[in-house]
Amino acid sequence: MDLTYFRTFREVARRKSFTKAAEELGYAQSSITMQIQKLEREYGVPLFERYGRQLRLTAPGESLLKLVVQMLDLYDQSKEMIASQVSGTLTIGTINSLAAYYLPPYLHRMKQLYPALNIHLFPDSESSLITKVKDGDYDIGLMLDRFPADSFLNCTPVREEPLVLVAPPNHSLTQQTKVELADLHQAEFIVTEDGCIYRGMFEKLLKDHDIPLHIGFELGNLETIKHCVMNGLGIALLPQITVQSEVEVGKLAQLPFSHADLHMDLQLLLHPKKWMSQPLQSFIHLLTDQI
Repeated sequence: MDLTYFRTFREVARRKSFTKAAEELGYAQSSITMQIQKLEREYGVPLFERYGRQLRLTAPGESLLKLVVQMLDLYDQSKEMIASQVSGTLTIGTINSLAAYYLPPYLHRMKQLYPALNIHLFPDSESSLITKVKDGDYDIGLMLDRFPADSFLNCTPVREEPLVLVAPPNHSLTQQTKVELADLHQAEFIVTEDGCIYRGMFEKLLKDHDIPLHIGFELGNLETIKHCVMNGLGIALLPQITVQSEVEVGKLAQLPFSHADLHMDLQLLLHPKKWMSQPLQSFIHLLTDQI
């Protein structure tokens, strides 16, 4: 007997309606009717009866439902138990900064939980990442953006990620107790590539306050940007997570500057109809348990 028929039977019993069950399962109502009829022929008894417009289980239907619930629960449990032991693939799309500075400990934990799991990590641009989650190329996406990053996808906030200005430790602005926007008039910046979300945020903020953005270098690699800042070639706006270790050891100085418009949300992106495998559920729980 096809387990699909049992799932359909359980759904009709729950909804007390062929129409509602069809809507929930995504089938045509005629398909629901056909499946129930096949079950009734298989068991040789009617499973549902109508009282006016009300649909309800017959006595044999009630007995079968108890067994069906147990069978489907056992089947679902068996899939989870086996899935945690066999090989599979988890495909993650993200941006470079999260791939390098945020995800490694979580990937290590996933390999401990699922030793045979193949984890594919793809650093990508923000726009391409969103498209590939929509197209199903990635099981899950992680990015930094204002929440929600996309109205179609299911976006789950993990935490707020501040953007910080960093400078070489001997920079003149490090001597101030507070850095204001006006203090940035003469500063020379090392910026990420055009199209970067937080670069766009910063450019808009400066433009709104009539402050010019003096670009000394435009670089596509975060490590290169940090080393250029360390060597006194300018200051840079970067996610705090990417510079935390250098600030702690004194290689970079975080300027005493903040602005309400300069923050992003670290968020998970999922397709609304994505099947949630056990490894994918575990990965999401690892990332969101810190909330």
